[in-house]
Amino acid sequence: MLGASVLPQTALACTRTVYVGADNTVITGRNMDWMEDMQTDLWVFPRGMKRTGNAGPDSPEWTAKYGSVIASGYNTASADGMNEKGLVANLLYLAESDYGSDNSHPPMVIGMWAQYVLDNFATVAETVKALQDTPLHIIAPKLPNGSAAALHLSVSDPSGDSAIFEYVKGELVIHHSKDYKVMTNSPVFEQQLALNTYWDKIGGDAFLPGTNSAADRFVRASFLLNATNKTIDKNFIEAVPGKTYANQAVAQSLSVMRGVSVPLGITTPGQPNIASTLWRVAADQTNLVYFFDSATTPNTFWVDFADLDFSEESKPKKLAIAGGHYYSGNAAEHFEEAKPFTFMSADTKK
Repeated sequence: MLGASVLPQTALACTRTVYVGADNTVITGRNMDWMEDMQTDLWVFPRGMKRTGNAGPDSPEWTAKYGSVIASGYNTASADGMNEKGLVANLLYLAESDYGSDNSHPPMVIGMWAQYVLDNFATVAETVKALQDTPLHIIAPKLPNGSAAALHLSVSDPSGDSAIFEYVKGELVIHHSKDYKVMTNSPVFEQQLALNTYWDKIGGDAFLPGTNSAADRFVRASFLLNATNKTIDKNFIEAVPGKTYANQAVAQSLSVMRGVSVPLGITTPGQPNIASTLWRVAADQTNLVYFFDSATTPNTFWVDFADLDFSEESKPKKLAIAGGHYYSGNAAEHFEEAKPFTFMSADTKK
């Protein structure tokens, strides 16, 4: 694994928030920040798909218990997604990631990490227990553009529970609490919390840090998320489609994500945590609707899980986004049967 000092000057930098509001409404928002088009597509993966950790003969094998909708990265990895139980998994960049060399744990290529969670677990608590009881040895080959795959994982569920998984100095560190609603990139999560405590004392109404750095985005996202109204807002509800609180909450979540987005075309040389926001997601975990908002197209659209078939008899389906494709409204009917992409792999025996 490459150390932070020799990372390429282009890298993944993202923001994730968990909005918890009235009527048990839970929405995980996420920005995907990257220095170039990642050829992202959306995929429907049904239950019953056979998987492997793609890191040699000792990799775990499993059959998907749950169907999911995922957003791919270069069509070699699941970068983001939600399963049919409302569990959301997000991969974000972390320069300090060090997956170690403990070959006693089952090896898994990093591009399978989020999909493994979505396939197998219904709640954050299940995920935490499984990854504590059987830690994985994450193998991180370079991404297709040559950048290091230095990533950490966030997981949230419809109860508002949340967990952050980081590999620091070769050891898995898990932060598990409903309080952990925000995640960005460097420094490691424990230090992010300390920085945010400092800014809480100053007060966001007085001053907020305004750069595109991961630490500043963490502080701003925390303030904005806490400041949003968590009930029906009488000042705006009449303008919301259907006048529903669910749609208001999605709009609020996306507003927060836009507030910490990096404008398209901005990449900071020498600072791998800063890159343009390519797309945003708001995963409504209460109503099982996955909203997708691209920075390169004018429309926000959504995928309603009620209109998808996750049964074992169904086939994987793809919604083409790469190449400038765009949609409006509920795009569930536009998914087409397609051969699943080939996940990245790594040979641990070399």
